[in-house]
Amino acid sequence: MTTPTPAPHGTADAATAGTPATHGNRAGLLDPQQMITSLPDAVRKLDPRTLWRNPVMLIVEIGAVFTTVLAVADPSVFALAITGWLWLTVLFANLAEAVAEGRGKAQAAALRKAKTDTIATRLTGWTPGARANAYREQAVPAPELKQGDIVLVEAGGIIPGDGDVVEGIASVDESAITGESAPVIRESGGDRSAVTGGTKVLSDRIIVKITQKPGESFIDRMINLVEGANRQKTPNEIALNILLAALTIIFLLAVVTLQPLAIFSKGYQGAAPDTQAITDAGVSGIVLVSLLVCLIPTTIGALLSAIGIAGMDRLVQRNVLAMSGRAVEAAGDVNTLLLDKTGTITLGNRQAAEFLPVEGVDAATVADVAQLSSLADETPEGRSVVVLAKNEFGLREREPGLIPHATFVPFTAQTRMSGVDLGAEAVDGGVRRIRKGAAAAVMKWVRENGGHPTEQVGQLVDEISGIGGTPLVVAEHLDGQPARALGVIHLKDVVKAGMKERFDEMRAMGIRTVMITGDNPRTAKAIADEAGVDDFLAEATPEDKLALIRKEQEGGRLVAMTGDGTNDAPALAQADVGVAMNTGTSAAKEAGNMVDLDSDPTKLIEIVEIGKQLLITRGALTTFSIANDIAKYFAIIPAMFAGIYPSLDALNIMRLASPESAILSAVIFNAIIIVALIPLALRGVRYRPASASTLLSRNLLVYGLGGIVAPFLGIKLIDLLIQFIPGIS
Repeated sequence: MTTPTPAPHGTADAATAGTPATHGNRAGLLDPQQMITSLPDAVRKLDPRTLWRNPVMLIVEIGAVFTTVLAVADPSVFALAITGWLWLTVLFANLAEAVAEGRGKAQAAALRKAKTDTIATRLTGWTPGARANAYREQAVPAPELKQGDIVLVEAGGIIPGDGDVVEGIASVDESAITGESAPVIRESGGDRSAVTGGTKVLSDRIIVKITQKPGESFIDRMINLVEGANRQKTPNEIALNILLAALTIIFLLAVVTLQPLAIFSKGYQGAAPDTQAITDAGVSGIVLVSLLVCLIPTTIGALLSAIGIAGMDRLVQRNVLAMSGRAVEAAGDVNTLLLDKTGTITLGNRQAAEFLPVEGVDAATVADVAQLSSLADETPEGRSVVVLAKNEFGLREREPGLIPHATFVPFTAQTRMSGVDLGAEAVDGGVRRIRKGAAAAVMKWVRENGGHPTEQVGQLVDEISGIGGTPLVVAEHLDGQPARALGVIHLKDVVKAGMKERFDEMRAMGIRTVMITGDNPRTAKAIADEAGVDDFLAEATPEDKLALIRKEQEGGRLVAMTGDGTNDAPALAQADVGVAMNTGTSAAKEAGNMVDLDSDPTKLIEIVEIGKQLLITRGALTTFSIANDIAKYFAIIPAMFAGIYPSLDALNIMRLASPESAILSAVIFNAIIIVALIPLALRGVRYRPASASTLLSRNLLVYGLGGIVAPFLGIKLIDLLIQFIPGIS
């Protein structure tokens, strides 16, 4: 039987945050081998039944089919080159999506290993507290388990499905899910009862109630997520697709009407008037298709799906499971962050910060007595007193067993004190009793032993409480003398390093941070001021959290929060981004739209940053895609119409060698730029916390201006190279 650790002095137990697993920086690199392995998938995506979901690239494929027919009917180097590059444009677009999806296949393969053919021990007739002979054990394959079944898992066994521990406590290896090798404790009751199918019990035995539905286990959902099998387009993505489709239709109508207008005006198209007439329908058709492909937003159309998949992949790499792309996108639009104080903003346990002696006693004496009285206190606060005495006054930690004639008094939640009684053999003048603990408890002990609390002790206690700290009083009692208080220990919540800077970054992004705590308002304000959050909710109940979220949403703001308990489930379900801890209950994980496998509450800030990076990447590449069409106008339009209207030759500012070279250069650049931008789509645009206006200005400068300049340089360079190809004049 495991003995529970006593609760800290005057505080509630804090959930232990898991240590994030280490991940390689795969997101920033594009492995050429990955391109090769994804190529077959890219070819399969050429099927129009698959490509119809991307209307921009479907139009390009239809154009490629059309030019293929024309090139076969009237072969030429120009026609074959244009046709080949149009097919490559579609293939490169499919490759971007295939590479993004392929990045999750290795993760899915590792997860599938956790889905072993487990034989479960199902208990029939089991009830809480039932004796072993009161129920029947039955061996069944794990896939046959139903929601509500009760199973027994012993040391060395694999948990057959997602569920909650209803009896027992065990150490569980969750490395197959989290990547973290350290085992975790799972026990019935409380907020650490949820277990995941495919994980391994290392010690003891537990009885688990299956909560998953058939085919909807946690691992099944993760596999579908990382493979993109169930990826649905988000609202912003759908809106952008509609815009791209509308632009495509507009340009399609404009291009389709060019040939009838040219015939009506008896003009020439495709080359100089003395070499090629409008009756050369093959070349005219190829030129028109080239114009259409270069005018429609092919770059963002090709990369849009990859951007969304890569955004979710970046979450998976940080051990966060998002139930949908909508949740990732919502994280990027969050206006309000609700953060628990304990374990998120603070370290989770109050620590000793200062020894404050009363008049007539020095701090070193208080430190010595406090350390002695804390040797039997195994709470985090007690250990911090020992550490502070060592660091501040050089007092080495003493082993209780090496102190002669000492009787140690351990800390308990009932007495709220710890201490030591030193026998007469160790102390001249009789027995010396030392106590340290909660102010009310120690002062009561002082009075019971003939002493009277001094006004100075009360002042120190009030001062510490007033700044949000927790006072612990240190007192002693010598035989024949009244007990007296020697001083006060200042315990304080320690704000995690760098949190103030993180909140400053959130504020720069226009995000309001709210600290949630069960502390009284005075303590909550002190911690909130030190941490730098914008607001706080003190003495918070589940109903208070829910009401706060609804109030924020009524004001048009999107809210994100974390939680791990069943009492957090309503608020997690109400929040726009609800991040449940993997160590939490099944109710919390079902209510949230994300699950943090590492159970690290501070990761909510990273999730918001990833969401914003996704939105910024999509916006930046859309800006680049639209901007780089400008150079194509200056390449193709003079090539098509300068023969009819010589004055349009002034638009040929790149001085391209010939109409055929200009058109082919634009088409080649249009295809190559897709491949060049795949790494950026997968990695994401570098994100720096800033206001929306600052980010917009930066993206317009980098990707807007860059989208205009880069194609001019690229098309001119390609034009210089293809002049050496026979048949392209």
